[in-house]
Amino acid sequence: MAMEWQPTSLNEFDKLRFRMDTPRVAIDNAVCPNVTLVKVDSARKHGILLEAVQVLTDLNVSIKKAYISSDGRWFMAVFHVTDINGNKLKDENVISYIEQSLGSIHYTKSCGYEGHTALELTGTDRVGLLSEVFAVLADLQCNVVDAKVWTHNGRIASLIYVKDCDSGCQIEDSERIRRIESKLRPVLKGDNGIRSAKTTVSMAVTHTERRLHQMMFDDRDYERNPSTSSMNHDVPEVTVQNWTERGYSVVYVQCKDRPKLLFDVVCTLTDMGYAVFHATIDAQGNRASMEFYIKHTDGTPISSDAERQRVVQCLRAAILRRASEGVRLELYTEDRPCLLAQVTRTFRENGLNVTMAEISTSGGMALNIFYVTDAEGYPSDPKTIQAVREKIGLSHLKVKELPLIYPQNAERNEPGGGVGGTMLLSLGSLVRKNLYNLGLIRSYS
Repeated sequence: MAMEWQPTSLNEFDKLRFRMDTPRVAIDNAVCPNVTLVKVDSARKHGILLEAVQVLTDLNVSIKKAYISSDGRWFMAVFHVTDINGNKLKDENVISYIEQSLGSIHYTKSCGYEGHTALELTGTDRVGLLSEVFAVLADLQCNVVDAKVWTHNGRIASLIYVKDCDSGCQIEDSERIRRIESKLRPVLKGDNGIRSAKTTVSMAVTHTERRLHQMMFDDRDYERNPSTSSMNHDVPEVTVQNWTERGYSVVYVQCKDRPKLLFDVVCTLTDMGYAVFHATIDAQGNRASMEFYIKHTDGTPISSDAERQRVVQCLRAAILRRASEGVRLELYTEDRPCLLAQVTRTFRENGLNVTMAEISTSGGMALNIFYVTDAEGYPSDPKTIQAVREKIGLSHLKVKELPLIYPQNAERNEPGGGVGGTMLLSLGSLVRKNLYNLGLIRSYS
């Protein structure tokens, strides 16, 4: 089924340009038995791959395979997708929403947080930091509506969306904003902070998770610090080499698969100023292999060993930022003032460190997700978790297992399988393989 959406009130020239620019989207549930195929054709522009992947990942769609070709003036992609539990997409509302969203990606600008004040915070991570941040905000009569918190390499980045507690309106008073920033900055820096802390009020509409990547990149979290780097991660394998004859740089990534992995990698490449011309993505079992043929936006490949090493560092950091460490705790309860300050204070008093958090509110209810470890970054003692749950409320704070993302019935032996543990594709065959998987040629052998 193909989708074409066209706004009203356009003159004939604008309508023609709109038809040329609007992506053509087709969603096919008949070709493969275990996955849904999402096909996108569009005029090529920088960042379109990221926008397409963002639409899918925001709906918690799992991308099992993908074939991308974006040379010349046209962008073509086929995504093999399932829901988070490994099943084909069957909900017509979800399918329709994907069609509409992908068909209008050139025109979608809002991140959905209008009317809120966005606080961008970066600083030195430590046990109890979130407790102090939320306590300051509560003291300043700021109601946290939504928030995302990431930690990596001893650093923390957070986007917190707040409103005034009394009026429920966006905070716009410049003096009050300066007071919020001045109160938070020393908290984020900490007693032994080597790098500076940053507190910024943002009016931008950048996608929240893309902005978190940008904040941590600007904070140079990719520069590994042996005293703060995690001891528990499966370090991603990233290599970069040049294909001199064709003028591409080839980026190969192999790591543990997880939700939103492709978004994190493509987001980083895009924001570092690289354009993806061809790519093959393959996730089988619990491993993912990705191969990208890239150039700078000016058409040149990576030019030095130092630049290659920086790409490797930045991609590893982008993958590890979202790697969820610790026990997943979900708090679902009636929202109230100081809720976050009280909950995170209980974590701190019991020696739990929050490595990642997602805060959301809707209809007077709060759904807060925390990943917690002990103070040293190791798995928390179950007795400590139980004590915290009893303190906060057993019926409100629950330990949650991660969704099943590697089901036994995942697609197997499909045509055009991607790379495995080593580079199975020769450099000269990738373009033909992509064209085959896009259905544009009969064979790539």
